Amino acid sequence: MPAQLLLIEDDFRLAAMVGDYLQQNGFAVRRTGDGSSGLQLLQQSHLSGAGALPADAPVDLIVLDLMLPDMDGLEVCRRLRAMPNGLGQTPVLMLTAKGDAMDRIIGLEMGADDYLPKPFEPRELLARIRAILRRRTEGVSLESVNSLRFGSLEIDRDARTVNVAGRTCELTSYQFDLLVAMAERAGRVLTRDQIMEAVRGRELEAFDRSIDVHMGRIRAAIEADPKNPRRIVTVRGVGYVFARQQD
Repeated sequence: MPAQLLLIEDDFRLAAMVGDYLQQNGFAVRRTGDGSSGLQLLQQSHLSGAGALPADAPVDLIVLDLMLPDMDGLEVCRRLRAMPNGLGQTPVLMLTAKGDAMDRIIGLEMGADDYLPKPFEPRELLARIRAILRRRTEGVSLESVNSLRFGSLEIDRDARTVNVAGRTCELTSYQFDLLVAMAERAGRVLTRDQIMEAVRGRELEAFDRSIDVHMGRIRAAIEADPKNPRRIVTVRGVGYVFARQQD
């Protein structure tokens, strides 16, 4: 069964072009032009008997425009991440017509897994989508143990869940893979390029702060005091290290 994509884009011509291109490359695409309809379609796709998408084919990834007529993409992303029953973990690739890096950073902080500025090449969009889905289906390389424990922190690679002292931590699919990649290399100082390579993501562009934004979100979820982290520690001028001893 092809991967199910939900495209939320109010530019009809662009949505038609992108939708056709993605369908030609093996994806099933559902399109809508506003955030409210998009969120409704997402919920329907996960409900038995609902008509938007087959009940056995939930949405695998959302391509979300930042500028929408009823609410912006940031609000759509915020509402999505608050949804229960696994819906909130649906990967999001955000499209933005704005060139300001701050808009992209805010999008990542709101829970987007990746972003792509307009105008873009359809081939790059396709590559980004495939990378996100590959991370979601394959994850990072598995070892013999499916759960990683560091004191009160437990990472279940099969269930793709993170708990601290019994409390569930909300992370995006990409942030989960980043956390696992670092936890599997606990005690090793990793550069940003090494972390990105470990999760098979896009190459880190010069001065791109996206890794730092994701690390900030992970810290907010798993650290007792994110401003003074003890699990993911910054090594100034180099990168990050996931501490072996944490509690």
